[in-house]
Amino acid sequence: MTTTYDCTAADQRAEGLEHAQRAIRLHKCVVFPTDTVYGIAADAFSPQAVTMLLVSKGRSRQMPPPVLIPRLNALDGLATDVPAEARKLAEAFWPGGLTMIFHAQPSLDWDLGETKGTVALRMPADDVAQDLLTLTGPLAVSSANRTGQPAARTAADAMTQLAESVEVYLEGGLRPAGDGDVEALPSTIVDATAQPLRVVRQGAITLERLREVVPGLLDIDGNAADVPASDTEPGNEMVAEPEPESDEPAEPAPAAQPRVTGTGTE
Repeated sequence: MTTTYDCTAADQRAEGLEHAQRAIRLHKCVVFPTDTVYGIAADAFSPQAVTMLLVSKGRSRQMPPPVLIPRLNALDGLATDVPAEARKLAEAFWPGGLTMIFHAQPSLDWDLGETKGTVALRMPADDVAQDLLTLTGPLAVSSANRTGQPAARTAADAMTQLAESVEVYLEGGLRPAGDGDVEALPSTIVDATAQPLRVVRQGAITLERLREVVPGLLDIDGNAADVPASDTEPGNEMVAEPEPESDEPAEPAPAAQPRVTGTGTE
């Protein structure tokens, strides 16, 4: 049976988090707020739960979900060959609206879909999300909506699309916080599986802010900062990889791209 908890009330928040933790342990899906939009979550280490998440969204294994983590030090437990520049971005923008794609630790026993050895990680800046992740550990999370539909900004919005495919809905009010006119942006996604790092989806954190930390970061078209005009003249255009689906949180894996196949949201 589906249950909704009002996490703006302390007693319901505690009860809701306990129920959500229990649901995750039983390989069921839950919906909760993040700092970008609402997410649908499942146990990242349960193929059954991840499959249920993908089916709930109407998504195939070719679009694996990202993984949300509760702490920065979880990065090295889930990813390998983490570039120094990516670590700087994580230290600067986590928790926050940045998803990064890494090579996954080969020893991990999980099945997120057709990731081809990569994983997209994000640490959300939301108290309810952090409390849940602290209880459950890393979660496979995608935006709480049917694929192709608007991202949910409340748990009630998510319920209209996902209905009883979700065991627990944690309602925390509008996300992102503010009035109804605030634009709900997904996380920005950066590919950290090769050098130089590259933005593969623009979102909540601007390229300009990212380049304040990593000046050599490539934009979504593969261009460095201050690209000479000759590099963009006809015949010299850089070929852009296709942009991944825009719903998140954690935002989805850019699976169609040749080099990376694993996340957003986030």
